[in-house]
Amino acid sequence: MQTLDDIIGALKGLPPKELEKAHRKAQDALKKLGVQKWIPTIGPQADAYLSKADVLLFGGEPGGGKTELGLGLAFNQHKRTLILRRQYTDLGGAIDAAIRINGTRDGFNGQPPPRLTIAPGHIIDFGACARMGDEQHWMGKPHDLIVPDESTQFAWQQIRFLMGWLRHENPNQRTRVLLPTNPPLTAEGLWVIDMFAPWLDDRYPYPAKPGELRFVITDENGKDKWVDGPEAVMMGGRMVVPMSRSFIPSSVSDNPYYSAGNYRSRLDSMAEPHRSILLGKFKTSFKDQPNQVIPTAWIKEAQERWTDKPPEGVPMCVVSVDCSGGGADPMVIARRYDGWYAPMIEVPGDKIPMERSGAYCGGIVVSYRKDNAPVVIDLGGGYGGPVYEHLKANSIDAIAYKGAEGTRRRSIDGKLKFTNKRSAALWLFREALDPGQSGGSPIMLPDDPVLVADLTAPTFEPTPNGIRVETKEAVCDRLGRSTDRGDAVMMAWFEGERHSTAALEWMDRVDTGRGFGRRPQVVMSHKPLTAQRARLH
Repeated sequence: MQTLDDIIGALKGLPPKELEKAHRKAQDALKKLGVQKWIPTIGPQADAYLSKADVLLFGGEPGGGKTELGLGLAFNQHKRTLILRRQYTDLGGAIDAAIRINGTRDGFNGQPPPRLTIAPGHIIDFGACARMGDEQHWMGKPHDLIVPDESTQFAWQQIRFLMGWLRHENPNQRTRVLLPTNPPLTAEGLWVIDMFAPWLDDRYPYPAKPGELRFVITDENGKDKWVDGPEAVMMGGRMVVPMSRSFIPSSVSDNPYYSAGNYRSRLDSMAEPHRSILLGKFKTSFKDQPNQVIPTAWIKEAQERWTDKPPEGVPMCVVSVDCSGGGADPMVIARRYDGWYAPMIEVPGDKIPMERSGAYCGGIVVSYRKDNAPVVIDLGGGYGGPVYEHLKANSIDAIAYKGAEGTRRRSIDGKLKFTNKRSAALWLFREALDPGQSGGSPIMLPDDPVLVADLTAPTFEPTPNGIRVETKEAVCDRLGRSTDRGDAVMMAWFEGERHSTAALEWMDRVDTGRGFGRRPQVVMSHKPLTAQRARLH
């Protein structure tokens, strides 16, 4: 008698067309017997179907049967499923496939958000999260299977928020998150490399094999810590049960329905750089836009230089605040110690009492402020006014920042001028991040995938009046969210003292008893402070 392995080996040896025919016959026979409505194909799709991971990343190339896997799990193993795309217009293929598997349109309601009721208590919800905050529409609506299809098109915060509503009242019902996706085409999706570092990050010291389970706990800020096993561990004064993650790669060659046709040749004929990225199995990096203000690689290098604590003896130089108007957009606070940035502080917009936002937000800012550091407030959207006035009324050094205002600032070499303050701020931060400058870049940024996406999003163009950076409104419309973290970081560099350019002012503050109140040390330089001062003279 042949073993299952013998049968699988024989099937894999068939020509593509014969293999496709065998798959269809087997699936039809099983369905007639009432075994399942959907049967996975042999290979990665079946491996993913049987995976025990709580959170599974599946894919890496087009054509591997990613969407079908999510639907198959929804029909066969789960009771309440949420399938999402970033845009509602992208849901058509998944809905058509669901109706085909169901065998009838009975139970389908196309009114947004669409829903397919397979049987009482057995449903598939379809949704979209085009803009930040849309994911909150699913708050309080638990599902035991969550599938953000083409996951790297979603923002990291959206994925994390949706995972918070993974549950079912029946303890015997399995719950899981499936992340079917191609490699990210922009920095917005780089979170996937960090979230699945044991499989995707070549620098990770303990790499994992495809399909292997690894265990992780996540703190309140969304930072992951990999642990040895599934046993509960202490975190923040309480015991936390780790979740398991895994990654199973798939490609068009694993899909008998596509490998037998010309789909692969169509992928090969795609224009660059999309062809290399989509066929690169997470190993081919996307290329920056030719007119991108800040190169992605420079930001990643700044994150690699970051340490848990600021350099010893260096005071807080500035606090910058991107204020909230309530709703989905948070208030974000950046704190800079010369070139070192502390982790971002984020206050949810819906938690801010707008009738007294000045006093409320001002109090939060003051609680994080040290060393009499000046506070930069973004007044561009009109939301920062109450905070600015409240700080001023309490004799706190507050600086108004309006990105649309004109500026006399120029590039480091003095050759480039700028159409407005926002353009100057981003360009000067670009220059500070440049690893090719003398002594290297002094910037040290925390590991934050949202910050990477924010800082790499803006583009620029040269004009007769100087460098003009894409407006914040245009960037936000393109991303579907506000770039609060990136704006706070670049404002903090644009304003406030930096030892590399304002050592004399630092010393004057110490000599006159204003500002920092203690002598700073040189950062990112081997020269003594006296030599720095002599050079500036």
